[in-house]
Amino acid sequence: MKTNVGKADRVARVIIGVVILSLGFWFKSWLGLIGIVPIFTAAIGWCPAYLPFGINTCKTKKK
Repeated sequence: MKTNVGKADRVARVIIGVVILSLGFWFKSWLGLIGIVPIFTAAIGWCPAYLPFGINTCKTKKK
C-alpha cells in the first residue's frame, strides 16, 4: 500500500470524522460510528476509494 492521502486531506478527514462521531453521540445514533472510517484512513494515509480513480493527494518530490 502506497500512501495516497496528503497532509491537507488527512486534516480534513480527521475533522470530518470527529464531526460525524460527535453528531452520532449528540443524536444518540450508531450511525455516528461511520466517523471512524475517515479517521482511520487519515491515520494510515491510504484510501481504498482513491484507487479506481487514480487519485493521489500526496505531494511527490520530482527528481
